Amino acid sequence: MLFLASCTYKPVIDTSGRSGTFDYSKSDEITNDLQHCEYLAKDNTNNILEGSKYVWNYYLRAGTLWLSPKAEYDYPKLYRNCMKNRGHSVLN
Repeated sequence: MLFLASCTYKPVIDTSGRSGTFDYSKSDEITNDLQHCEYLAKDNTNNILEGSKYVWNYYLRAGTLWLSPKAEYDYPKLYRNCMKNRGHSVLN
């Protein structure tokens, strides 16, 4: 379960509009961009580190009554930034 924690992010992308930085719609390349960004995000994250963040956020933080800060996952952030830099409007 720890190794699957980083593989669950699926971005919600607005395919009907433009991001404002491009003169034409980039939604025709969305399948290719999703595959490339998923590969790049998986290649640049450590499953053990992402799993330890999952354990910290949902099990160990309860011991501090959720007063300690939540650990941010790297996989969704890398995936989201890759899609945004390729000109897609990511909603989540």
